[in-house]
Amino acid sequence: MKKVSFAEFGGPDVLHLIDAAEPHAGPGQVRIAVRAAGVNPFDWRVREGQILAAHPVELPAGVGQDASGVVDEVGEGVDGVEIGDPVFGEGASTYAEFAVLSAWARMPAGLTFEEAAGYPSVVETALRIIHQVGVRSGQTLLVSGASGGVGSAVLQIARERGITVIGTAGAANQDYLRGLGALATTYGEGWVGRVRQLGRVDAALDLAGSGVIRELVELTGDPQKVISIADLAAPELGVRFSGVAGSMPDALAETVGLILRGRLHIPVEKSYTLAEAAAAHIDSRAGHTRGRRVVVV
Repeated sequence: MKKVSFAEFGGPDVLHLIDAAEPHAGPGQVRIAVRAAGVNPFDWRVREGQILAAHPVELPAGVGQDASGVVDEVGEGVDGVEIGDPVFGEGASTYAEFAVLSAWARMPAGLTFEEAAGYPSVVETALRIIHQVGVRSGQTLLVSGASGGVGSAVLQIARERGITVIGTAGAANQDYLRGLGALATTYGEGWVGRVRQLGRVDAALDLAGSGVIRELVELTGDPQKVISIADLAAPELGVRFSGVAGSMPDALAETVGLILRGRLHIPVEKSYTLAEAAAAHIDSRAGHTRGRRVVVV
């Protein structure tokens, strides 16, 4: 099978499309014929060797953790799913023609494989950090870097829970944020003042790692009311860095419910082929994403 792999840590040029042995489902797992794989910042952070302590990597390694596809192998002890079922979920080395998933859910009707591949880690992260930051119905949450996948999920989940959201993003994405129910403003010079004009901030999330931790603490008045998923230096300022996932099966179940109720939709901004994985990483690292990027197999 074809698979994207890297044999050394480094830039996107270390990614190569290779011929590899097919993986097989172990106990409690399913294998899918991959139709699409989500592109996440986690993918290029691992490729660069940024987060080895939390996620040890044995080289050569595959790339990707989110995927959608059709079940073609069911491991021992697995029930509730059959060969031929369309599913989406989390596994390993998902930029490939076949991948093994350790957590999955049936795809809701009407969802394309490209769309489905963009949900698992994004929604798990959004649910986790909303819970960790402690924001409640009737309060206001500031989201820095709100137009990407996690931001898109946070805005919609927060709205579902009665939380007001102020979102920062580039000028081109202001209408997109407003369409998701956020009070929108641009980042850049004077952004703190623009946020203050929109209202009081009870909690804040840093999704972009753009060096705004001090300002987020200033706006909330308490470093315990700020969570970052993108700035590894956040703990130096007393802010929690959230990088360890919670329950993916629970997150997938909530994702399905939100989609079926019409409360969650994350658009796919751009799709790439397996051979274009390096370009996908370059674009993901550059930011300014509106929704999700996926690799189509």
